[in-house]
Amino acid sequence: MTGHPRPQCGRCLLQAPPLDRTVAALEYGFPWDGLLQHFKYHQALELRESLLERLNCALNASEVNAPDWLLPVPLSAERLRERGYNQSHELARALARRRGLRCEPDLLLRVRHNAAQASLKLDARAANVRGIFAVDPLKADQLRGTTVALLDDVMTTGATLYELARVLLQAGVMSVQAWVIARTPEPGDG
Repeated sequence: MTGHPRPQCGRCLLQAPPLDRTVAALEYGFPWDGLLQHFKYHQALELRESLLERLNCALNASEVNAPDWLLPVPLSAERLRERGYNQSHELARALARRRGLRCEPDLLLRVRHNAAQASLKLDARAANVRGIFAVDPLKADQLRGTTVALLDDVMTTGATLYELARVLLQAGVMSVQAWVIARTPEPGDG
């Protein structure tokens, strides 16, 4: 899959998402769905390089501009304790090293715990993430006027990434992209 610099679907044409671009390496389906689940919930760090290789290839093919910051989607303290690590941070840290980007996981905060997105129906996901993210107020000046790529493992509805993009834009970030390992097929995709 490659990134789309402009809205492509009717819904996006009516209300453009707050992301300037999304790059997804894979379609979320067999065998990648199982591997990503294993990576995310069972600390299968041995899969990180294989997953990142696919994302790196998709980024090269999409000819993306290097952002000033590569930021992982933050986890709540409860979810971090439950999983033992933040899979998005593990991916972002390794990709930042590979591509020579700045990665600072503490710039973004998850200010409260919420239900896991995967446990919700698609139409409930946007409400579930509304107001749960913030930019660290002591570090906000580091982001003002910069460009950011958000890194996550899977994009389903985009609710989490859209909410983070809105928070970043309100904090003065100039442009936000999403880089994801996999994206679920949109309705109507063949």
